[in-house]
Amino acid sequence: MNDTNPVDILALGAHPDDAELGCGGTLIKLKKLGYKTGIVDLTEGELGSRGTVEKRYEESAVASKLLQLDFRYNLKIPDGNVEVNEQNKNKMIRLIRKTKPKIILAPFHEDRHPDHIHSSQLITESWFYAGVKKILPEIPPHRPFRILYYMAKYEFIPSFVIDISDEYELKFKALAAYKSQFYNPEWPQEQTFISSRWFMDSVDFRARHFGWMAGVKYGEPFWIRECMAIEDPVPIFSRTIM
Repeated sequence: MNDTNPVDILALGAHPDDAELGCGGTLIKLKKLGYKTGIVDLTEGELGSRGTVEKRYEESAVASKLLQLDFRYNLKIPDGNVEVNEQNKNKMIRLIRKTKPKIILAPFHEDRHPDHIHSSQLITESWFYAGVKKILPEIPPHRPFRILYYMAKYEFIPSFVIDISDEYELKFKALAAYKSQFYNPEWPQEQTFISSRWFMDSVDFRARHFGWMAGVKYGEPFWIRECMAIEDPVPIFSRTIM
């Protein structure tokens, strides 16, 4: 899964495991619906307090199989230094034009981790410029209609919530593949913010909370900058609440 190919859904994250946390259930759901899916990690997570780059590649490979991704790729931007510069924008523009996604999933622009903030800005700017044909004119332009922003640490008022009730268990199995990063009492290194049981409990609580807010068991929240146009509101707003 190292080669990029055209996909319907392209999920982007600053570090390996970010996409699983923010939109893993959605990726599983969309795969079930017949869409091609891929994840691109911007960095290798080399500054992580636990594990190694090699270990994180192993873990992301296991998670990718559980998510049934069509590909996974790493841009190898330096961890802790995700700059919005011409070099990185060109990397991202090439990626978007090569994979030709219908939808991009990206981290929300306000967060605790600076890499998430800068990644969101880099993705958003590159998304726009990917549609400008005079930039990198040797590659045909491609700009997906919308970016859907997923939640990391800081919360936002969602534009909508995707029901992941049937996908929730598999999402947590994919998260559990990151044995060096998340709660694992057998891991020998020191505990971090994300390796605590409390953190994983919060992931569970958030999925339950936004699911409850949307009238389902588990949900993943998303935010978009633009208004949504709905052709037929009946299937959306006439559903039975659990």
